[in-house]
Amino acid sequence: MVIEIGNCLVSTEIITECFCCDYSRCKGKCCVVGDSGAPLSEQEKQFLENCKEQYLPYMAKDGLLTIAQKGASLVDSDGDLVTPLVESDGRCAYSVTDAKGFTYCAVERGYEAVCKAVAADTAVSATAFTTPSDKLFRKPLSCWIFPIRLKQLSNGYTALFLSREHLCREAFAKGKKEGIKVYQFLKEPLLFAFGEQFYSELHSAATALEDSKNPFKT
Repeated sequence: MVIEIGNCLVSTEIITECFCCDYSRCKGKCCVVGDSGAPLSEQEKQFLENCKEQYLPYMAKDGLLTIAQKGASLVDSDGDLVTPLVESDGRCAYSVTDAKGFTYCAVERGYEAVCKAVAADTAVSATAFTTPSDKLFRKPLSCWIFPIRLKQLSNGYTALFLSREHLCREAFAKGKKEGIKVYQFLKEPLLFAFGEQFYSELHSAATALEDSKNPFKT
């Protein structure tokens, strides 16, 4: 089932299914497993080019070598713009794995460091760190919003659907246990990408669907 919000077609699984990232168990496998890199927009490609000073200090040596050889982004065999992968193990070039096996994103780690460094500067607007700029970039939306996947349609609409990757089985189980819906867990990236009106309508649709299943709810 699909609902229409503005110019978006949203799978109802996003408001009915449960999800809560269980990083302590998966250890960031979504940065490691996959046949290609993280999907990027043209704007994100430019961010990766412009924000190198932000993330380069946090990258692994093989990741640095990869982007030096392949570039900050590339077009894969399917013709999609993506992040490059490290040839030795196939993980995203921007991922870094620590001694305990936990993997994190160097781009996001650099973003967090910049935000922390200026947190005490009251002259800096808070929106400077939630809105993309030429010199500050959190991470690709496709990573931030996962397991929601986005697809641009030929009619100008954007489709949002749920990916049921086996690598996130712990997260689906944890979400069900804690009663957290996909759209609730991913509120921040959904607001960032689509705005408050979209999220408000998404929440209203979730409430209406839940009420329809419980006609005697007061």
